[in-house]
Amino acid sequence: MTVAAKKVTSWWTARRARVRADGEAGMTTAEYAVGTLAACALAAVLYKVVTSGPVSSALQQLIVKALHATF
Repeated sequence: MTVAAKKVTSWWTARRARVRADGEAGMTTAEYAVGTLAACALAAVLYKVVTSGPVSSALQQLIVKALHATF
């Protein structure tokens, strides 16, 4: 084995050891995509709930009541 090949081999060995030592410290791209999709779905559901008739009128009544509060 040449000196250059030994350097490349030792570099890859060291790199592999560092990656294995880190373990699963963060999310992968697929996990980010699923997490983002779940967050968007939750936001859509919450938007629909807040803009529905009963919840919207309850929030409006709450705001009107708060604005007309006496101190």
